[in-house]
Amino acid sequence: MSKNFSRREFIAGAGILLAGSALRLRGAAVPAAEQIIDIHQHISYMGRSDADLMFHQRALGVTRTIMLPSGTPVKRPSTHDGKSNGLQAKAGGNEACYQLAQQYPKELLFGANEVPDLPGAKAEIEKYLKLGAVVIGELKFGVDCDSKEMQAIYELAQAYNVPVLMHWQFNMYNYGFDRFYKMLEKYPKVIFVGHAQTWWANVDKKYTDQQGLYPKGKITPGGITDRLLSDYPNVYADLSAGSGLNSITRDEEHAQAFLNKHQNKLMYGSDCLDTTGQVKDCSGAGTLAEVRKLVTDKTALHKILYKNAQQVFRL
Repeated sequence: MSKNFSRREFIAGAGILLAGSALRLRGAAVPAAEQIIDIHQHISYMGRSDADLMFHQRALGVTRTIMLPSGTPVKRPSTHDGKSNGLQAKAGGNEACYQLAQQYPKELLFGANEVPDLPGAKAEIEKYLKLGAVVIGELKFGVDCDSKEMQAIYELAQAYNVPVLMHWQFNMYNYGFDRFYKMLEKYPKVIFVGHAQTWWANVDKKYTDQQGLYPKGKITPGGITDRLLSDYPNVYADLSAGSGLNSITRDEEHAQAFLNKHQNKLMYGSDCLDTTGQVKDCSGAGTLAEVRKLVTDKTALHKILYKNAQQVFRL
């Protein structure tokens, strides 16, 4: 065993046992007693090892992590002829997430997923729901959000009382964002968790160029995403990845008001392939630092970091 690996394992193990001290990210202390539920991570993310994944999560101070699997690797339009296999990130599938969660039952939870228009998709997802999956997703496929295949997944989520987590990316994943409200109204008992570029770009009322996935500058409240969170009780949001981080750093004045306004609907996620947990390298660490900076009320902060997730995923 290399010295580097031993050091990581020592630090990771020590992180679990800390009771009165804190792990430190650059610019942000992580109190050991503070819970953090990370609702969005992946196994084998761009080749990252399981050891590096666990080190990263512990370095962030995450107490529980939900592993989101990919679907079966296939070449068909819904996977862009295979380009989107592994969630376009070499992410592991259902069985890999399930097995790793068995190794770390106190730290890891798992989701269930499948290519929606693949024959047997419902049976594959249901298999892992019966094994204890707490979410369906990450749904990241080239299909219409209101297609019969996606509606079959929403019906399954309703039957098992689990949320669905959707990656919104214009002209790439989950087509028809402007029609999505119809699904919210048709399936009011299903909790939908929004994520990714198109979701977060649309917090801005003046956002019109749907091709621009990481817009910059001041935000005008009242965009589609803002309205969905306000108007539909079954809509929640996942702050993960560069898109979530961009949405709260591009206009901190807006972000502070937005985080306060939707404190009951927002959940922390990392969705990063980093291995260190350092703010300068890691969007997950950056999001944690930014949320702590902008959300000064402890009650609201705890909702975003873990209480909303406890409710949504019934933990």
